[in-house]
Amino acid sequence: MRDGILRCALTGRPVGRSADRLRVPAGSRVVSVPDAMIGGMPDAAALAALLRAHPGTLVLTGAGISTDSGIPDYRGPDGTRRVTPMQHGDFVGSSQARQRYWARSFIGWQRFSHAEPNAAHHAVAVLQRRGVLGPVITQNVDGLHQAAGSREVTELHGSLAEVVCLTCDTRSDRDLLQARMAEANPGFEALASGEAPDGSRVSSQIRPDGDIVLDDDLVAGFHLPRCTVCGAHTLKPDVVFFGGSVPRERVDACYALTDAAPALLVLGSSLAVMSGLRFVRHAAKRGIPVMAVTRGPTRGDDLMTLRVDGPLAPTLAAVVSAGLAA
Repeated sequence: MRDGILRCALTGRPVGRSADRLRVPAGSRVVSVPDAMIGGMPDAAALAALLRAHPGTLVLTGAGISTDSGIPDYRGPDGTRRVTPMQHGDFVGSSQARQRYWARSFIGWQRFSHAEPNAAHHAVAVLQRRGVLGPVITQNVDGLHQAAGSREVTELHGSLAEVVCLTCDTRSDRDLLQARMAEANPGFEALASGEAPDGSRVSSQIRPDGDIVLDDDLVAGFHLPRCTVCGAHTLKPDVVFFGGSVPRERVDACYALTDAAPALLVLGSSLAVMSGLRFVRHAAKRGIPVMAVTRGPTRGDDLMTLRVDGPLAPTLAAVVSAGLAA
């Protein structure tokens, strides 16, 4: 893919050349796709051929699938991190870090919670209903797969919709916490939105973990929320921050899904972190096809049967239009 040409991972040959037929692995069989089928969109046709041969393909999604819903990912197409996310060690080790996160999240939640599933989320749900795709493992914490109608969704990094107290383990609803923070910080939203005389303003750059950029002097005036049960100011969104660990039982469940899968499809992830890459490696070790649709290179390119460097929604829409059925 470095030369911008879609290539078969088995042969290294460009897909769609008139002299070639795309041959892709399908368990112990080989699927041959005529050039006539490849047509004008070889990437989608190649992907459709693999999915046709492997109904119930396991899906692994990353932040790239939610960008069209207005939630930017952390990295650009070249894999370079755009912003520095909240680190687990900072959050648990400092009340100032928690204050910074919750002040920013208080504003960010206004937008994050109103994000809607985009065409790529809906395409995954449609293909799942048709039996083309199976369970979904998502690295995202936005709940958009479920909102689009997908079933059997494992949220690898948790969900922003829930909050947990690190002191007493009490769990609560994020919307309820939002209301409590609004009551404890009257006028903060208006101040952060730049509606106050001092000209303070909020950045438009929301992040995948619900964080958003605010001026430090504005953050300093934010009242940190406390747990309603134990009173500690150790509330945390029930998500895995960078540097944190995914619960072992959740990892094991995802390995089990990978063991049962006929193939693995990665959507919108650079696989830059091990939490997702390990399942790609496990799938490749099993010898099942590994496919990906994402912008730019991934850390698992050497393990891919097929990688489409392109936009998610149009590619998946083309696959849906192919009329695949289990």
